[in-house]
Amino acid sequence: MKASDKRHLKRAGVEVTALGMGTAPLGGLYTPVALADARAAMQAAWDAGIRHFDTAPMYGLTRCEHLTGELLREEAPDSYVISTKVGRLMSFDRPGRQLPPEGPKNEFDSGWNSGLSFREIFDYSYDAILRSYDDSRQRTGCPKLDILFVHDIGRVTHGETHDHHWGALTKGGGFRALEELRAAKLIAGFGLGVNENEAILDAMEETDLDVCLLAGRYTLLDTSAADRLLPKCVERDVSLVVGGVFNSGILASSSGRKKFNYVDAPAEIIEKADRLRAECEAFGVALPAAAIQFPMRHKATGNVVIGAKSADQVRQNVAWFEQAIPDELWQNLENKGLVAAV
Repeated sequence: MKASDKRHLKRAGVEVTALGMGTAPLGGLYTPVALADARAAMQAAWDAGIRHFDTAPMYGLTRCEHLTGELLREEAPDSYVISTKVGRLMSFDRPGRQLPPEGPKNEFDSGWNSGLSFREIFDYSYDAILRSYDDSRQRTGCPKLDILFVHDIGRVTHGETHDHHWGALTKGGGFRALEELRAAKLIAGFGLGVNENEAILDAMEETDLDVCLLAGRYTLLDTSAADRLLPKCVERDVSLVVGGVFNSGILASSSGRKKFNYVDAPAEIIEKADRLRAECEAFGVALPAAAIQFPMRHKATGNVVIGAKSADQVRQNVAWFEQAIPDELWQNLENKGLVAAV
């Protein structure tokens, strides 16, 4: 399997590369990222044959949409696929300006060390979705946006305000705006970009989704999506772009970064990661290689997107993605109950 292999997203009608470039780390997730390093990482992804780039207004508080556009807008529009997100509008404070009060901080939002001077305002309504689309076109400067993901809709993110935001997306016309953009062929398709299985399942009952980005819920450490969501995606022809395959870092290095789902990893997760690492090493396979390839074993998966903070990290991700893994390793992990059978 090569990072540059093409994968067809049936309902959206676009072809993405098997490995996509996620841009969140370039916003300074956990640590700052110098502009030169961010640009080099993007160029390394392109040079490796990666042609799907996923970004969002939230990432670096607009920084990453600017970086994505800087790379792609000079390329032929049919040579790449770009996905971004809606649900957050970006604003700035100025004297006398009244902005909505900030809600309680989501425990999984670690902030941005290289973010620009904007503030996010959640809004999933009809007008906000259309404005967000326009704003992203302006920031990227690209002649097209292929896929829009409704970003971080769900009870984990919004808590007691979830019903309000879900109402804006459904009764308030947010989904209708996305349907109109698709019907006008301004986008190829839309879906949700979340880390909550239930949000996608609920959205499937509200509108016809094309492709969804699911982070952290179909990994070596968390296969909760396999119970209900993945079978439903296969039934509805909804492709899954799988992100968060390293679960915030614990699966990404031999030392085992002690972050899981953006917070400090509990003891049981650290123990399981250590067991997985030992099993992989017995077959001569790096744990990150198994982590990055694992989602591709399920037919619901369209592709995998991986973030990086440097050109070297991009090249390492590609090497892990392309490393040969014997079937015996997967069978061994299944037999020992470390992963669910596909």
